[in-house]
Amino acid sequence: MPGNAPVHAAERDQLLAFLTQQREAVRNSVYGLTEEQARATPSASSLSVGGLIKHLAYVERNWLGLILQTPSGDDLYMDTFALKDNDTIATVLAGYDEVARDTNRTLTDIDLDQPVPVPKGVPWHPADLEFWTVRWVLLHLIEETARHAGHADIVRETVDGATAMPLMAAAEGWPASDWLKPWQPRDEGA
Repeated sequence: MPGNAPVHAAERDQLLAFLTQQREAVRNSVYGLTEEQARATPSASSLSVGGLIKHLAYVERNWLGLILQTPSGDDLYMDTFALKDNDTIATVLAGYDEVARDTNRTLTDIDLDQPVPVPKGVPWHPADLEFWTVRWVLLHLIEETARHAGHADIVRETVDGATAMPLMAAAEGWPASDWLKPWQPRDEGA
């Protein structure tokens, strides 16, 4: 995907294109990492690149459940940032891809003005609001994904110096140019 979301005439298509672009930035953050590096928490926080992807899959699945009124029933929000022993880059990405397909399929035909009940008792949700819209939820998913894409950028850069645009260039096979050199693993023997 190019560095910018493609232009679409229809609002829904444009919103989904921005969400897809942000998801790709997050996916690119693990490009070329070892399992150990994907689990690394090198910054002042306890965030890892792999944990951020796992968390985003959970969050997107949870919001999809709110839209469809099929809540997950679990309260594992903070636990979703941590990779478990059986989590791998491949399984975390597969889970993220699965929820992305489910979200895109669901949002393709749904009314963007459809009300989505605001869960009560969640400290960061407004207590005086009964409903959001599907449009609001989609915009929030873009916001949440972009926020964590930035976190993934910082964690990844701390792991091995890689940054978002060179990673995108490497992941997508862009040729080197005066503007941008695709990321390459460091030569540890040099």
